[in-house]
Amino acid sequence: MEFPDLPVRPVLGEVTSALTGHGTSVLVAPPGTGKTTLVPLALAEAGLRVVVAEPRRLATRAAAARMADLLGERVGQRVGYSVRGERKRNRDTVVEVVTSGLLVRRLQADPELAGVDVVVLDECHERHLDADLLLALLLDAREGLRPDLGVLATSATVAAERVADLLGEAPVLHAHARTHPVRVEHVAPHRGERTEPVVSRAIRAALSEQDGDVLVFLPGAGEIRRVTEQLADLSEVDVLPLHGRLPHAQQDSALRQGERRRVVLATAVAESSLTVPGVRAVVDSGLARVSRVDTRRGLSGLATVRVSAAVAEQRAGRAGRQGPGVVYRCWPEHEHSTLPAYPEPEIRVAELTRLALELACWGTPDGSALSWWDPPPSGALAAGREVLRGLGALDDSGGVTDRGRRMAELGLHPRLARALLDGADSVGGQLAAEVVALLDDDGLTGETDVISALSRLRGGGPGTKRWREAVRRLSSQVTGTPRQDGDESLVVALAQPERLARRRGAGSSTYLMASGTAVELPAGSGLRDSEWLAVAIADRSPGRSAGLVRLAAPADEELARRAAPALLSTEDEIAWVDGDVRAARVERLGAITLTTRPLQDPDPARVREALLEGLRAESLELLRWDDDSRRLRQRLAFLHRALGDPWPAADDASLLAAADQWLEPELSHARRRADLRLPAGEALRRLLPWSQAGRLDELAPDRIEVPTGSRIRVDYSAEQPALPVKLQEVFGWRTAPRIADGAVPVVLHLLSPAGRPAAVTGDLASFWENGYPQVRAELRGRYPKHPWPEDPTVAAPTRGTNRRR
Repeated sequence: MEFPDLPVRPVLGEVTSALTGHGTSVLVAPPGTGKTTLVPLALAEAGLRVVVAEPRRLATRAAAARMADLLGERVGQRVGYSVRGERKRNRDTVVEVVTSGLLVRRLQADPELAGVDVVVLDECHERHLDADLLLALLLDAREGLRPDLGVLATSATVAAERVADLLGEAPVLHAHARTHPVRVEHVAPHRGERTEPVVSRAIRAALSEQDGDVLVFLPGAGEIRRVTEQLADLSEVDVLPLHGRLPHAQQDSALRQGERRRVVLATAVAESSLTVPGVRAVVDSGLARVSRVDTRRGLSGLATVRVSAAVAEQRAGRAGRQGPGVVYRCWPEHEHSTLPAYPEPEIRVAELTRLALELACWGTPDGSALSWWDPPPSGALAAGREVLRGLGALDDSGGVTDRGRRMAELGLHPRLARALLDGADSVGGQLAAEVVALLDDDGLTGETDVISALSRLRGGGPGTKRWREAVRRLSSQVTGTPRQDGDESLVVALAQPERLARRRGAGSSTYLMASGTAVELPAGSGLRDSEWLAVAIADRSPGRSAGLVRLAAPADEELARRAAPALLSTEDEIAWVDGDVRAARVERLGAITLTTRPLQDPDPARVREALLEGLRAESLELLRWDDDSRRLRQRLAFLHRALGDPWPAADDASLLAAADQWLEPELSHARRRADLRLPAGEALRRLLPWSQAGRLDELAPDRIEVPTGSRIRVDYSAEQPALPVKLQEVFGWRTAPRIADGAVPVVLHLLSPAGRPAAVTGDLASFWENGYPQVRAELRGRYPKHPWPEDPTVAAPTRGTNRRR
């Protein structure tokens, strides 16, 4: 055939030669060069049977339609396609376009890919999870069963070196697009302004300032719907949505140039895989919706993130295909430099339960036997395998079970596969299929309530045709009891048992899920009267501790018990709670408390541990401390500092660690907080080393006799022991006393006759010589009735005045 004069045409022969000669190759070609359509046709013309793997269903259909049109045929003849639930091909088909996920399933069923000569991995730079897995499986198949299988990876970016290495030092070919200059304009949001109004302003500017159609990039169907509403007054322009959940006719309409000017509101599907004709202006919201997992909170799903610089450049390039164009970027110009260079590969950030099941089916549960562009994170993969074990898809050794293979064959996420299989047995295949079809298609409803969404779909609301086709496909794959109305919530709970949730308090819009994560209902939700919820979809915005419920069904405790028996547990809980010992038999569903009954005869050992927990939480002050017991503790602490072993440490941590030595037997008989008011000093004496206990008063005397005969109490509260004594009472002492077998001098706090501090010294001889003269000079006039001898070392000590010695 005569190929159109597109930029990829000059390298078609090189691509064919590279594949027939080397077996693998990489083609780098920007969007619009014709790589998706001309390359497979050229390979087929060379006698090869080709399968093209596309990352999205919309691109799959569009690529097949474009190639069939070039051949002057209908889709399903020499060019066909297959997506989940739909296939158009026959025995004469030589080029088949499929989604990456579907080709993974086909490869699992037939690792040799019989009848296929070349697999084209289109747009591999987008790094979708299914595409990365498909590449790893194809490399493994080439290594063993099909060394003759050709693999061509195409990319819109120049970052092709890594995939070329994976493909065995594959030759890298380049096709260069003929593009026109694209001017960049920034439409910055006003303070606090949402995405949709900014985009709407930019669209109106593009329509007034540029010719041709306007292609708008938005993160999802919800934003597309809201922007469409804000453009309702544009009577002379066709506003068309473009995303993967639309009916085929609407998708096709957006991909054809019309008689009037068009504003095409698209998701990321229009970045590279599709060509939207007639575009001279691009409006870029700067946002994309990507898979994310919050493993700590048990939330996974789609998150809205800023695009990378590479994606922003790719989106802008759509404006320069047919002539000079302009891109309106809906963020401040100074923020552009802060964008990440490239998008994060989905395998690094997504929930990996489905990937874990595919790896188990391939025979390498941890994926270690495969060659990866980026290997799956071990933690996320292990979490996925744990979910699969709970679903019965894996055995204890990590191998796939028959049930697991059946779940994989359904082409659903394993949780939804479980809901379909078990739901069919419980409520009937039809009803289970209806619920699962809704849960599997996040574009079907903007409602929070599963029941009302299903009612609308059953009545013929928007999306009904697509939903009914999915229901028909799913129900044909299962058998079960006849349909039972009113059990929709059970199917939701079977898919996400960890997301069963109970209201936190009367009138509250916050619920606690069985996983332990808090979620909130949005304002105005019709589910606010429900005590229990079966949550299907919940996500969390950055900076918020609680998730937000996007889709849920009303539930009750009976349903929760029925749907999640594996999460039910009953245990005796004896712990320190709210300032006292609580001993209760508690039944829970995951993190949700169902019943609590007091224990009449709790285990004494566990009560003792709870009391120790209380002491750790609220300190040893729970015991009864009088002055004598506090001083005993200080004296023990001093001896430990001064002499070490065998004298025990007396800080909180050490005393708590040794509680079983000094708090027995009192602790073993205690049952509650009040029982801890035991005499601390009496108990503390059990820590005295038996060999040294008799020397306590000798080594750390409670009182020291001074020259007047007074017995003054030693202060052990500071690091150094201190003796507060009136100066006149130590006349005649030449040196300060020493304790702890003479190892530690007592610091003298010398007081005035009125008991006020006059001097502090640990070297009394030095004080008499150097400090005393100054103290004498300052105080003798203030206290003339008290003796102030010139030489206190030979003076008689006294407690009183000159008249009373």
